[in-house]
Amino acid sequence: MPHGKTVLVVMGVSGSGKSKIGKLLSEHLSRPFYDGDDFHPEANIKKMSSGNPLNDQDRKEWLMELNRLAIKNKHTGAIIACSALKKSYRDILRAGMANYMAYIYLEGSFELIRSRLEKRKGHFMPLDLLRSQFDILEPPSNEITVSIEKSPEDIVKDIIKQF
Repeated sequence: MPHGKTVLVVMGVSGSGKSKIGKLLSEHLSRPFYDGDDFHPEANIKKMSSGNPLNDQDRKEWLMELNRLAIKNKHTGAIIACSALKKSYRDILRAGMANYMAYIYLEGSFELIRSRLEKRKGHFMPLDLLRSQFDILEPPSNEITVSIEKSPEDIVKDIIKQF
């Protein structure tokens, strides 16, 4: 991987394609894939399932757990899907990682992502929480940004080109 970026965090709001793109990148780069949603404490999942957005305190331990995962994979590499909506969240995730981590922001409009979520079944994130994610979203600067309007395969090609 160019520039020593061994851990790639695929970020964006719910429904932007983090898991799909993360899995494809994992295959392409031969690195393990971890879905950040699998690391949420049960209390967070219950809160979101009942239609309540997480606050910064709810997210802190979850982000620290994902940071520990990143550090564990610092020298071997990994792909992690995580919303990482605010700069402060990304700072927690990057702690101790120096230049070993890069973010890949999957950018899409509220309307496009809403239409995707309306078709999705069996996910704990209710559609009405999407607005709360856009409300707190702080898009990263100086990170890889790709539009989600293309096919997943083309999105992965765009990501690889930006390294």
